[in-house]
Formats: sequence, C-alpha cells, structure tokens
Amino acid sequence: MRAAIYARVSTNNGQDPSMQTRELREYCQRRNWEIEGEYVDAGVSGAKDSRPEMNKLLADAHRRQFDAVIVWKFDRFARSVSHLLRALETFQALGIEFVSLTEGVDTSTPAGKMVFTVLGAVAELERSLIRERVKAGLRNAKAKGKHVGRPKLSLDGSQIARLRSQGLSWLTIGKRLGVGEGTVRRIAQASAKTLASTASASD
Repeated sequence: MRAAIYARVSTNNGQDPSMQTRELREYCQRRNWEIEGEYVDAGVSGAKDSRPEMNKLLADAHRRQFDAVIVWKFDRFARSVSHLLRALETFQALGIEFVSLTEGVDTSTPAGKMVFTVLGAVAELERSLIRERVKAGLRNAKAKGKHVGRPKLSLDGSQIARLRSQGLSWLTIGKRLGVGEGTVRRIAQASAKTLASTASASD
C-alpha cells in the first residue's frame, strides 16, 4: 500500500509537527505501507480554506500517487465535519483509503466504513437544519411584513431611453444604474411595448 501522511500545526499552539509525522511513519511501518509523500502545513490555521500542503496532497490524490492518506487526528486535517466528509468522498471516488491515527478510524475496514456513513448522515442533518433555519427566518420576516429577496429596482424605461439618447451602450447604462445589461434591455423592451400599446389604444 502506498501511503501519504499529512500533518499540521497552527501558528499559536507551539507544537512541533515532527511529533505527528513520527507517529504516522511508525504506523505505516507497522502495516508495511510504503510512504510516497509527506505533506506538512506548519504554522497554518485549520480554519483556512487554502493550505499549501493540503492543496498539494489533494492534487497528488487526483494523480493517484498513493493509495491511502494517514493523518494524526481529524482536526489536524479538516476544519469541520462537512469539510472532512467532502474530502472523504473525494478519496472514496478515487479509491483512496483514509486513516485517522488518534481516532482509530480506517476506511479500509468495516468499522471505518461505518464511521464514514455516520459522518455522512451527520453532515446531511447539519445541511437540513441549516435549510430549515433559513426557511423559518424567511417565513418570520414575511409575517412581520419585511421584504424578502433582492431589493426591488426603481428603474423605468424613461431613464434608460434618456441615457440611450446620449449614445450610451446597454452595458454602460447597466453599470451606471447598477444592474446587468440584460436587465436594462428587458426594461427597455417592456417600456417600448407599453408605449406601443398605449399609442394603439389612443388611435
């Protein structure tokens, strides 16, 4: 089995990543796994979306340069359950196993696969709760008479027609009014239709 080990220490805890890497190397040695790469983010917060060595590990995973990823602890690797699950799903799709040494999780074993399933269920529950909270918030805002959604545009065709008469392009008008070019065209077309209908009715 070709393995990649990942370790991380943040800027404020004073830890030495060598403690993690030493234990990870010993684990691989016990299992007769060959270490293909070591990825260490030293002085990098786990809250950051982008970490140099983590990014490199994920890129090498897609190149199938190893068969397993070994970390010292979940929180050294992922910043949240959802982040961990996304990484595990990526590894699963690539046929790469995942081991967290401290937690004793190994997705190559039945128990490890069960943990992966539980994490997936927890993440899905978390997403469902967030959706329900958002919906409840919107319902509450509507009940109080608050406007929900994008702010209404106070544009009319006369504004656009005036700017067009000055030789401005649709794009320039949109930028000036703070809307997209497509929105400007739609309002202009609707205004033209309204004027045409009004003129026909008065004939």
